[in-house]
Amino acid sequence: MAGRVHRRNLLILVCCQLISATGSIVMVTLGGIIGSTLASNKAWATLPLSMVVLASALTTVPATLIMRRIGRRRGFAMSSLSAVMAVSVAALALHLQSFYVFLLAGLMFGINMAFTQQYRYAAAESVPAAQVSKAISFVLLGAIGGAFLGRELATRGLDWLSDVTYAGTMLSLAALYCVQGLLLLGLDDVASKATEPNIAAEKRLGEIVLQPVYVVAVLGGTAGYGLMTLVMTATPLSMSVNDGFSISETSSVIRDHVLAMYVPSLLSGILISRFGVSRLMLIGALLLLGTSIVGLNGHSLMHYWWALVLLGVGWNFLYVGGTTMLTYTYSIEDRFRAQAVNEFLVFGTSALASLLAGTVMHYFGWFRLMLVPIPILIALAIAIVWVRRDPLLRGR
Repeated sequence: MAGRVHRRNLLILVCCQLISATGSIVMVTLGGIIGSTLASNKAWATLPLSMVVLASALTTVPATLIMRRIGRRRGFAMSSLSAVMAVSVAALALHLQSFYVFLLAGLMFGINMAFTQQYRYAAAESVPAAQVSKAISFVLLGAIGGAFLGRELATRGLDWLSDVTYAGTMLSLAALYCVQGLLLLGLDDVASKATEPNIAAEKRLGEIVLQPVYVVAVLGGTAGYGLMTLVMTATPLSMSVNDGFSISETSSVIRDHVLAMYVPSLLSGILISRFGVSRLMLIGALLLLGTSIVGLNGHSLMHYWWALVLLGVGWNFLYVGGTTMLTYTYSIEDRFRAQAVNEFLVFGTSALASLLAGTVMHYFGWFRLMLVPIPILIALAIAIVWVRRDPLLRGR
């Protein structure tokens, strides 16, 4: 019976991950372009995307507390409703040609993302400890379908409503999020039914977050997600606005980037089991360093493509590895508090990166933006090597 529940949970989560990835890809592909069209100052073109990530960062702790109180199932389903409202407001913003209404849509969309980013924790809680990395990887695979569907909606939905560009895309997303909400009502809160706690009492939060393994796990997620957001948010602006590539070429690069983010999930869980979580994270940091090296060498379509593919694979190894490493540092009783701190730091950094992307692109350009990740990744690599001998990682 337990195995059937675990499988059902993972299938629901992978389908919902597909829908969430579809919405995110549409917003990333079109957010800066629409923002550039609606904003009076082009330096603020990526502000709507920054609002998405900022709202996600600010909502991570409340989202965690809400799910601690009412459960994952209800919390996730409620967040789908906020996504329906968000993309509907985005369609209204396009109709009104209002930059400020589009900012509001971004804020509302970010609330949903604060919940959906925690699908990976729900997956980890649905399986035995030995299968955590594989469960996290499996759920992230749903985003592969989102990469294709998101690109189709971004490109084909341009004129679905002839008088309002891209409004048809947004309304199609609203329908998908309604389906997502219905699916999530079938989720089972496995962890909330645990009858045998790992420890007798909860630890103090300071004891958890000051563990070296916890610190490095958070650093991996923060650096990986922040740098990925910085480069991915800037890419459509650099390609479409600055270098004159078509929306089809730009969306294809974003699609392949997203595929590179999630296709490695077929292997990342297996690689962690075989080689250890710290080795996978170290490779992820080196791949992100490769993004900067490629990006510094040119502006051709293939330069963008290789930079974004390396960015995607590096992000996957850091994200899956960091999430897996994080689960080694807390008990089932402490999970919500430990996860809340991690999510706030990861998405707070991501919000800052998203905001800086448009400003750096406007005032300094692509070349200087590619220099930003290098010292951060070198420091991260040193931290990962330093923590490898910690007792929590022994045998892992």
